[in-house]
Amino acid sequence: MSAVTPIREVDLEFDHGTFDAAAFASQTLAHWQSLAAVIDHTLLKPEATREQIENLCDETLRYRFACAMVNPCWVSTAVGLLNGSGVPVGAVIGFPLGASLVSTLRHEAAALVKLGARELDMVIPIGHLKSGNHHAVQNTIHAVAAVVHHHDALLKVILETALLNVEEKLRGAEIAIQAGADFIKTSTGFSSAGATAADVALMRGVAGARAGVKASGGIRTLADVKTMLEAGANRIGASASVAIVRELGAE
Repeated sequence: MSAVTPIREVDLEFDHGTFDAAAFASQTLAHWQSLAAVIDHTLLKPEATREQIENLCDETLRYRFACAMVNPCWVSTAVGLLNGSGVPVGAVIGFPLGASLVSTLRHEAAALVKLGARELDMVIPIGHLKSGNHHAVQNTIHAVAAVVHHHDALLKVILETALLNVEEKLRGAEIAIQAGADFIKTSTGFSSAGATAADVALMRGVAGARAGVKASGGIRTLADVKTMLEAGANRIGASASVAIVRELGAE
């Protein structure tokens, strides 16, 4: 595993380029198809059944969502259902607590990408971040990113913003990006609150044009999506995906 450059306080002050949220939102909301293309169609309830996973995959294929996001135990099923469609399968790891061993995360990531998952959403080590142990946070994310990127897959890092103060959000976002995150993400949807426009804007401010920002948790309507896109998100995680794109004209 390659060495990791330590996070420095000055890093938060660098100019990391700009992302035109207004233009992206306008373009994305112009047609339901372009909106669907940035939504991760999600089913992460622990009680989800095979029938529900099959339905999720059918809807993902029908509307051409960005991916079908499932729990690890359903990855092989979803990959089989979407095989040859060009629509990827995503999965969560270290979810929803962000308290797994690094070795566990690496093993889980390797197993899932070998099964065919193309996008992995991992929870940042929340306790380490809140303890100020930035080195542990960075090493954990970097270790997972190395596995994911070796298989040409994407890594999204969930900050779980509801549990963090502003400094922790800023620091966590910067660490995640420097450690190899392709996206930084607001929430698991299993904590005390989900995505807010303020948190998305804060995360985009840190990311600039270096990484994507995924808003997830409590996004149920087209108005919710519009708010998040205009704040700086370029990926949305939602279980109400079908209802959302139907608001924009999908049938």
